[in-house]
Amino acid sequence: MTDNHPTSPAVPPVTPIGQPTPRQAFRPYATYVLMGICVLVYLIQVSTQSALGVDIPAAIGIKDNSLILQGQLWRLFTPIFLHGSILHIGFNMYALFFLGRTLERFYGRQRYLGLFLLGGFAGNVISFMFSKYDSLGSSTAIFGLLGAEGVLIYQNRGIFGPVARTALSQVVVIAVVNLIIGLTPNSAIDNWGHIGGLVGGTLFAWFGGPVLQRLNQDAVFNSRTQREVVVAGVGVGVLFVFLTVVAILVRRG
Repeated sequence: MTDNHPTSPAVPPVTPIGQPTPRQAFRPYATYVLMGICVLVYLIQVSTQSALGVDIPAAIGIKDNSLILQGQLWRLFTPIFLHGSILHIGFNMYALFFLGRTLERFYGRQRYLGLFLLGGFAGNVISFMFSKYDSLGSSTAIFGLLGAEGVLIYQNRGIFGPVARTALSQVVVIAVVNLIIGLTPNSAIDNWGHIGGLVGGTLFAWFGGPVLQRLNQDAVFNSRTQREVVVAGVGVGVLFVFLTVVAILVRRG
């Protein structure tokens, strides 16, 4: 990830569903927990590599196509929490910090965590399908957040006002720049994983993300129903599970 981040439009606090809320400080605890897990796992990676000569978390959880074909399907999720260097985790945690705080506020913690995991899963599935290389990193999930940020701004541009166009342009530029960087010669970036995460996050956000309505100048609420969110999450999950099954059958056949 680059060190750019989209300008997040500001509106009054909202609840995930239903009634408007009064202005109050919001603490993005889910984002902080995700960052804490990634940092903790990375410290274990470094410690085991130093003490034993083997990066145990990566050995157990990296996206390895041959091991996934043997049934180790958890490797489509666990790479989200693994990183290859201090620079790698630094860029990803920077991006997660800026994207995650805004999205967690609008999505609510549970939906936000679902978005993060779906984006990461989708990215690793597409990487499994189209890339033969091992990979790890939170950027699959972060690209899912980036896609969701774009959808949030676009679908609620009437609420966000004039700043929406600038913010949406920044999201598009960040996505394009990072994908181009992944195409440079000798790049170790898993572009297929980024594309998959972007698609997965965008799909979930489009059908299950917040649709804001303003009751008055100080009251905004999310009109998206719980049923729509569940259907969107299950639908995206089933789609990428189906793609996983197809890819496994094709490779085994």
